[in-house]
Amino acid sequence: MLSRVADSLYWMSRYLERAEHTTRLLDVNLNLMLDESPISAERRWQRVLQALGKPKNIEWTGEPYALTQALTFDTENKASILSCIIAARENSRHVREQISTEQWHRLNSLYLQVTRPEMQHRTQSEALGAGMTQPSEFLQSVMEAVHQFQGVTDSTMNHGEGWQFIQVGRYIERACATALLLQAYHIDLWGHPERVADGNEYLDWMGLLRSATAFEAYCKVYTADLTPDQIFEFLLLDEEFPHSVRFSIDSLLCALEKIQGDSGKSRAEGLRRLSGRLQSSLSYSSVDEILSLDVLAYLSNIQAQCRAIHETIYELYVDYSIQAALAG
Repeated sequence: MLSRVADSLYWMSRYLERAEHTTRLLDVNLNLMLDESPISAERRWQRVLQALGKPKNIEWTGEPYALTQALTFDTENKASILSCIIAARENSRHVREQISTEQWHRLNSLYLQVTRPEMQHRTQSEALGAGMTQPSEFLQSVMEAVHQFQGVTDSTMNHGEGWQFIQVGRYIERACATALLLQAYHIDLWGHPERVADGNEYLDWMGLLRSATAFEAYCKVYTADLTPDQIFEFLLLDEEFPHSVRFSIDSLLCALEKIQGDSGKSRAEGLRRLSGRLQSSLSYSSVDEILSLDVLAYLSNIQAQCRAIHETIYELYVDYSIQAALAG
């Protein structure tokens, strides 16, 4: 596969996953506004910014709808929902011949939906004038469109090398996002284990699970007994839940092995080692062992290893020299 094709498919997938994650965080926290105090609101929206990697030039000013507007439509912020969808559509345009017609139509429809000139102004005025109903409806429509694109991708695209690069982009982005989400909640959920939980903390725990689409899946495993340690274990180490870090890394490794098998890269040993080491650290660790360590450092290390995997993928499949390619 051409390096430019692999690069565009990979980033198309990453940008859409990032847009869906940001959309879900905003939607969950807007819905939690009804049950929060001013103090908990301040902390909750600061966590949202932290979970999104503290975007440049965006700060919490006490206005949740203004923050939602910026994180949704501010194109100067490269991580905003609009910026991500525009970037995903541009990458898909570069590989139009590699994706299915259904994929292109679904992504192009989403792009046209969010770039209508009246959309951002209407959403802001409705948010300020009518409460959170309309912004929530818009955010949910974006999430549904991304889910539809992912479903169409799986059902209409040949599951060859191109599809595997889409999986790599999706799951490396998801693993980083979930690790960063857990990091943002760490101080409030696991920083004071001796503290007795109050009503606001239960809302925080529920908000964390919903931010990873995990509330119902968690309840099926642990019932409705919300405890910080079990939430941490589920979102980090569960091998069957699609948004857990372990599931994401398992899926990432599976896609990388398939790509390596199809392309016959003999130089892929370093990438195999990096991804295998991260997978092993998640597969053979218990939640008690991890919580006895520096949790923030552990989560930061997961993100650092994902960045190393990303850089190695680029060296192997995208930004490689002619000599390296001829060497196999």
